[in-house]
Formats: sequence, structure tokens, C-alpha cells
Amino acid sequence: MIKVLLFVIVALLIARAFWRVVDGILDGARGSGRQSDPVKLVRDPVCGTFVSPGSALSLTSGGSTHYFCSEECRARYKAA
Repeated sequence: MIKVLLFVIVALLIARAFWRVVDGILDGARGSGRQSDPVKLVRDPVCGTFVSPGSALSLTSGGSTHYFCSEECRARYKAA
């Protein structure tokens, strides 16, 4: 009796995993994945690190905005 119960549980787990894989493949084929929009990265002009504009430090000079990874890079840019 226990062997049958264990077999049923394992069979259900395998079936669930199989259908999750199939569902993922179909979502990918339709292009309706759960991915968010890609984030545009900008390059720090001092050290060259790529940063997200939303989380970077910024400085506007000469009509253009520059983004920095740290306060140190922003200070070095100001000094130059």
C-alpha cells in the first residue's frame, strides 16, 4: 500500500514538473514571458563602469547629464 502511495506522489510530481517545462516553452515561443523591460545602462565617464541611470549619481553640466557609480567618481569629474 505504501509503495503505491509513493508511486502516485512521485508520478504527480513528475507530471507537474513536465507541464511547467511545457508551459515555459510555450510562453517563450509566444513571447509572453515574465521579463521586465530591459534597463538602459550608461557609462561612468571617469572609471568606465556601467550604471543604471535610476540608481546612479548624476551631474548636469553644459546641458548634458553625466552619471557616476560613486561620489568619488563624481568629485573627480568635477575637479577635472
